[in-house]
Amino acid sequence: MTRFTIDRRTMLGTAGLGVLAAPAILSGKAYAQTAQGAASGAEANKGLPMDHAMPPEVNRFKLGDFEVLAIRDGFGALPKPNETFGTDQAPDAVAALLEKNFLPTDQFVNSYAPVAINTGSDLVLFDTGFGEGGRAKGNGRLIEGLAAAGYKREDVTIVVLTHMHGDHIGGLMEKGAPAFPNARYIAGQVEYDFWTDEARVGTPAEGGHKGVLANVKPLAEKTTFIGDGADVVTGITSMAAFGHSPGHMVFNVESSGKRLVLTADTANHYVLSLQKPDWQVRFDMDKAKAAASRRKVFDMIAADKVAFLGYHMPFPAVGYAEKFEDGYRFVPKSYQFEI
Repeated sequence: MTRFTIDRRTMLGTAGLGVLAAPAILSGKAYAQTAQGAASGAEANKGLPMDHAMPPEVNRFKLGDFEVLAIRDGFGALPKPNETFGTDQAPDAVAALLEKNFLPTDQFVNSYAPVAINTGSDLVLFDTGFGEGGRAKGNGRLIEGLAAAGYKREDVTIVVLTHMHGDHIGGLMEKGAPAFPNARYIAGQVEYDFWTDEARVGTPAEGGHKGVLANVKPLAEKTTFIGDGADVVTGITSMAAFGHSPGHMVFNVESSGKRLVLTADTANHYVLSLQKPDWQVRFDMDKAKAAASRRKVFDMIAADKVAFLGYHMPFPAVGYAEKFEDGYRFVPKSYQFEI
């Protein structure tokens, strides 16, 4: 057996060769050319924009025999979270909960996610985003998102309104005509009756009243008005969840043993509305009813261990809710629908 030994002098000599060898590769003319190239590349990249336009975000997944498509109609950063969520709480309590969840305390992001479901015979669209009225602020990208996923607005056969706040009905009309020309419509009777009532004039609801008259009422002849427990198509059923608005609805979606609940605006923030479901929210029109609906809907979702898609959840807006302290913890989806 041959033994190999390396003395200290040999080791240092070899190490020295290694240290000296690397610079030798880029010495002289080659090194100068490389340095010049790096400098010119950096100079060229000085004008590379970082805020260039991007296509709208879309997320598509299978639910049994259905295809579900979430589309980000837009988003925006808003200041002072405590003036929207936890309005009955001390600002410090709202800030502490945000900080505990690794979120900024001075701003929050509000995102908007209409949903299209291809059942194989219908393309059912739930809510329509801001439409053309929101494009100046970067919203109103639903039609772009449908196109990115291979659909035209003419492909939509049913439009369902969860409720009639502006960020849900703004996309119904496009240039004075129906944005989805081949669609019929489904909306809650309680919701429609409230917003079209002339009693809204002169009240804080007057702006919403005008929006419904402009966007929803022209489509009334093509609209089926429903209540709790109505079938949109086979496998999609309405559920009353009043409070955020007078006739706010959520929808249970089932196909081939798979289930998803479209919770619309039942919860509007994945931390502030879910971990503290009883905290008051500025945009909830009946705050006590809204809190009761949050408890009812998310108790069901947590107990049944089913996925939900929330209109204002972090995009792609799909996840699960588990019981956590006195509320719920949002668990975003990963690959559950891909296998």
